[in-house]
Amino acid sequence: MSDDASHNILVLGASGLIGRAVTDDLRARGFHVIGIARHFTPAQKMSAADIELPVMSMDAAALTQLLRTHEVDIVVNCLGVLQDGPGSDTSAVHRDLVARLLQAIRDSHRAIRLVHISIPGTADADRTAFSTTKREAERLIVASGIPHAILRPGFVIAPSAYGGSAMLRALAALPVDLPAEEAATPFQPVAVEDIAATIAWLAARDVADEAIRSVTWDLMQEQPISLGGVIAQFRRSFGTATHLRIATPPVLIDLGARLGDLASRLGWMPPLRSTAIAELRRGVTGDPAGWMQATGIVPKTIAQAVGGRPATIQDKWFARLFLVKALIFVTLVLFWVASGFIALVISYDAAAGILSAHHFPPALVGPVTVLTSLMDMSIGVLIAIRRTAAFGLIAGIIASLGYMVGSAILTPDLWIEPLGALVKTGPAIVLMLVALLMLDNR
Repeated sequence: MSDDASHNILVLGASGLIGRAVTDDLRARGFHVIGIARHFTPAQKMSAADIELPVMSMDAAALTQLLRTHEVDIVVNCLGVLQDGPGSDTSAVHRDLVARLLQAIRDSHRAIRLVHISIPGTADADRTAFSTTKREAERLIVASGIPHAILRPGFVIAPSAYGGSAMLRALAALPVDLPAEEAATPFQPVAVEDIAATIAWLAARDVADEAIRSVTWDLMQEQPISLGGVIAQFRRSFGTATHLRIATPPVLIDLGARLGDLASRLGWMPPLRSTAIAELRRGVTGDPAGWMQATGIVPKTIAQAVGGRPATIQDKWFARLFLVKALIFVTLVLFWVASGFIALVISYDAAAGILSAHHFPPALVGPVTVLTSLMDMSIGVLIAIRRTAAFGLIAGIIASLGYMVGSAILTPDLWIEPLGALVKTGPAIVLMLVALLMLDNR
């Protein structure tokens, strides 16, 4: 291992799309990388140097101690959230944490370079809390005088998919097309390997090097390309380029964004939200000339980043099912809430009559009807909330099996009822099992 590769690199947000890829890439290059995240999935935590810490609640003193303990030479800040909501505060993540981090770097009395992952574009085009707080963080970093590199990557192409990159894959796999105006939006991409290569290049340079003491670079391919062009490249990879597609009316995109905002209030992180649409319509553009000239890196084109690795069956399944996942959860929530509401409010007499007709004790008919209806609606609410969705799905499977077994014992004639209500419970159980298996985001 070279002296340059002996530098200690601290990556904040090492469980995210960029952070995970950068952490793994830098380790493969021989650097000692400490990956920090609030939570790693079991599949992500591949090293003892992947450490779970409540970074957002750490003050400047705690961050200073972290830097000293690991003798950090470079801090890579990959933390970011798309939109304000439960558990997500753009100001706290993008601005306040950076302010504490800058203070910690000063207080550590170490020669540390801060590499900050920001967004392309200019301040006068910022319209969302996401972009304005990202820009505020940039200003804090520049004003601090600390050695830094502000990297502004374009649309990131990585082997894994999350958020917007997952949504574009889904659009490429499904028979739908964006409205012409959105498809024409400038959208310059960058391969995540080029981001990692840039950080490795910086890590190999002396912090005191005045030529790169404070730089701001756009990281993206040189060639202009539109959002539709990016999706078209994914279609070639998936083999769907010649498939018939239906144009999506702009009103449906706006409606989807509003529904995404509602889902985010329930703890979900849908890629289609008002901030995502606003940033998408703004476009992704920049000038990578300064970055290329300084580092000598020639960025991969979208054709090289996507076309260099043919889509596998797991890529295709993920892309096809990504947007269907939301439909599955909405269907299950409506199924449980509506079935309970109908039995409790609209068809209470009919529901109670089924129990009475099968010789239930009269004193139990009312309570059982009410309790099972409330249970059904509660399962629907549990599935709707991200934090309790897994519990709700398991409860729904158990309740459905209970209904099937109980009916087989107490009301076996319902199994041959003309509309097949109980027979249809089996597919509902399978759908809940599918939803449970698709619950993970990373």
